[in-house]
Amino acid sequence: MPRPKNGGQSFEQAKDFRGAMKKLVHYLNKFHKLIVLAFVLAAVSSVLSIIAPDHLSDMTDLISDGLVPNISETTVTEIMTDPNITNEDKMEFTQIMAGITAESSSDEIFEAIDAMPESIQDIVKPQMDFAAIKSIALFLAIVYIASAIFSFFGHFIMATVSNNFAKDLRSKIITKINQLPLRYFDRNSTGDILSRVTNDVDTVSQTMSQSIGSLVSAITLVIGSVLMMFITNWVMAIAAIVSSLIGFSIMAVILKKSQKYFVERQEEIGNMNGHIEEIYSGHNVVKVYNGKRESDAKFDELNGKVFNAIRKSQFLSGLMQPIMMFIGNFSYVVVCVVGAVLVTNNVISFGVIVAFIVYVRLFTNPLSQIAQAMTSLQSAAAASERIFEFLEEPEMTNETHLTKVLDKNKVKGNVEFDHVKFGYDPDRVIIKDFSAKVKPGQKIAIVGPTGAGKTTMVNLLMKFYEINSGDIKIDGISINELTRDNIHELFTMVLQDTWLFNGTIKENIIYNQENISDYEMKQVCKVVGVDHFIKSLPNSYDTVIEDNDSISSGQKQLITIARGMLDKAPFLILDEATSNVDTRTEELVQKAMDKLMEGKTSFIIAHRLSTIKNADLILVMNEGNIIEQGNHEELMQQNGFYASLYNSQFEKISE
Repeated sequence: MPRPKNGGQSFEQAKDFRGAMKKLVHYLNKFHKLIVLAFVLAAVSSVLSIIAPDHLSDMTDLISDGLVPNISETTVTEIMTDPNITNEDKMEFTQIMAGITAESSSDEIFEAIDAMPESIQDIVKPQMDFAAIKSIALFLAIVYIASAIFSFFGHFIMATVSNNFAKDLRSKIITKINQLPLRYFDRNSTGDILSRVTNDVDTVSQTMSQSIGSLVSAITLVIGSVLMMFITNWVMAIAAIVSSLIGFSIMAVILKKSQKYFVERQEEIGNMNGHIEEIYSGHNVVKVYNGKRESDAKFDELNGKVFNAIRKSQFLSGLMQPIMMFIGNFSYVVVCVVGAVLVTNNVISFGVIVAFIVYVRLFTNPLSQIAQAMTSLQSAAAASERIFEFLEEPEMTNETHLTKVLDKNKVKGNVEFDHVKFGYDPDRVIIKDFSAKVKPGQKIAIVGPTGAGKTTMVNLLMKFYEINSGDIKIDGISINELTRDNIHELFTMVLQDTWLFNGTIKENIIYNQENISDYEMKQVCKVVGVDHFIKSLPNSYDTVIEDNDSISSGQKQLITIARGMLDKAPFLILDEATSNVDTRTEELVQKAMDKLMEGKTSFIIAHRLSTIKNADLILVMNEGNIIEQGNHEELMQQNGFYASLYNSQFEKISE
């Protein structure tokens, strides 16, 4: 599954969403208890948030009742029949009440109350039940604080689980990398594997941390708020839900329309970045062939497509926030209008309207969270699918049953290829029938045209691949009876592709080797011819190598050759190891190799045949078979395939 070229957000969808989620749940097995606890805490936090508006409604009613004068008909009757109030006060009260009409303002009512006798003022004045209000306020404070605490710990647990899960995934991937056959890395790009370790793992981790916990809270809030709304008043519940769903239906249509523009944006950005990378990696060629005008025109075209795609996607995505505001405000208006009608008809109290405004917020916000969480789950499913595909790749054969071990300090150096047959695919045999015997201390050169099977033979010797039939023996012991780790200890490899990590020159040369003295390291560097270059660096052998350092490919190769020379392994493999150094340096390295590898068996793969003239045995390969073997003089006298290859190189040089 290709990744976005610009490294941006992935808009992929899983090939099997349900299957990917099942595997994700399986891999999360060790965290199940913590996840369940986080879900419970999130649900409890949501439940507490849901029950709060009902009590907020009661407190609102108490406050509103405490602001209204107590001059109802019942109160008037109680005052007129109260024996503790004098007749004069009752008469004065009656006269004042006669002046209060339905059209009287609140100020006029309070002025009339102030004019009433004191014995009656205490009865009709607004009375706030502060004890009840204080009790409800304290309860609400406890509920909201508890809800926040439960929510915090729920998110904290999910963040902890996601980080530990990501750590475990990375560890499993790194372990898996060392268990996969070389065949897998030949068929898959390094960038794709790195993307699984970094981007895909991060996507799954972020979704677990940010989306899954909030999804539980959101679902609980939606269900709970709907239930509470219907319990409180079904008319207002229908009004609030319908008004919210109208807005969300509009948003769903826009999201569906905008999705293609987001995909188009990613594709066009990838195309433009690919063009930029191509042009600037070949900048010299563009300059030499005056391709600037054509490349600029192509860039303008791609840049215009990116501009249009981003403009459309941003315009539509920019509508989301206003629509969400519209949904909330529209729902609030509907609740207020319907609530006002019901209050007027004495169906509900004013506090119910306040509660419904909170319920609307608890209903609309989670719906958008659920939509975002589902989108994140799609990305997480696609990412986890790629991770699990990698983790479920067939591994190399198990070698725990192998007990034979060759001591690198006691190996003589015999190698025998006995009718070896090998093919990367069953119908594509590369090594058809390879047989050869190598004696201890011999310098073996393997030559032949591209695709003849030279590097493949070395890979089989190192047990990077399993042979189809035949056998390879080291000191008479089949490599099938030896572990790969044991075989790798016996060989030092210097490849055409150099590899240096960020670290000092010294650390790069002594990589993964023990008991190497500075004197020994420097002597090897002098023999290779890299000592002078290293001493010219600012900190000599302690100079830190970084990616942006201007070290030539030839100098890097010399450092890797020095690294290989320090290894005390009985076998040496040089796969075009001197291809990146100049002719003068190559001669020095060849002499150094001859001197340092005395008594050790070495295999050299070379295209420049002049470098292997002093080899003890030259194996000439073509189409997976050894067609000629012997030393340089013997092969030249045969005037066969090797002589033709050797002479053709010198003909090219003379031309």
